[in-house]
Amino acid sequence: MQYPAPIAKLIDSFMKLPGVGEKTATRYAFYVLQMEDQDVSAFSKNLLEVKRKLHHCPNCGNLTDMDLCSICRDKSRDPSTIIVVEDVRDVMSMEKMQEYHGLYHVLNGVLSPSAGTAIEDINLMSLLERLQKHPEIKEVIIATNANVEGETTAMYIARLLKPIGVKVTRIACGLSVGSDIEYADEMTLFKAIEGRTEL
Repeated sequence: MQYPAPIAKLIDSFMKLPGVGEKTATRYAFYVLQMEDQDVSAFSKNLLEVKRKLHHCPNCGNLTDMDLCSICRDKSRDPSTIIVVEDVRDVMSMEKMQEYHGLYHVLNGVLSPSAGTAIEDINLMSLLERLQKHPEIKEVIIATNANVEGETTAMYIARLLKPIGVKVTRIACGLSVGSDIEYADEMTLFKAIEGRTEL
C-alpha cells in the first residue's frame, strides 16, 4: 500500500535531510499531520526565510542576513588575528568559548580531490585579498579539522600565505581532556606528542 501523494511527497522531502532515513522521515511527516495549522505555517515560513534572507558575508564567508556579519561589524574585535575555519558552525563553536576576540574566515568547505573539491570551490582566494588589503592582520590561525582533508587544506593555506609574511599557526591537535591514551589512534597520539608544551 502506498501513502497518499501529499504525505509521500513530504516523506521524500524529509529524506533529503542528512541522516534522515525512511522511518524517521515517515515519523516526521505523520507528526506534521498532528501539528496546529499556525505551527506548520510558521515552520514553512522559517524554511523559506533561511533560503531567502541568509547569505555569506562578503568579507569573511560567515552567514548573515545583513550586508556584513555581526562579527565583521563589531569594531571591538581584534583585527590583527584571523581564525580560518571550515564551516559556519565552527564559528559558533569558537564563539561559545568566549576566549577568542579576533576575526574569522570561513572556507565553506575543504580541499578534497576524492570529492572533487578544488581551490576554486572553497572561499580561499578572498582570504588572500583580505590579507593584501589589511596589513594590520598579523596572524592567521588555521582551525580546520584534524582529518586528511583538513590537514591537506591547512598545509595548502600555510604554503600559500608564507610568502605574504603573515604569521601562520595551526590549532593544537591531540588527546582531548579526559581521554585515555589506550583508546587513542596513532594520528591522535602523534599530534599530541608533536604539539607538546613545556611545563
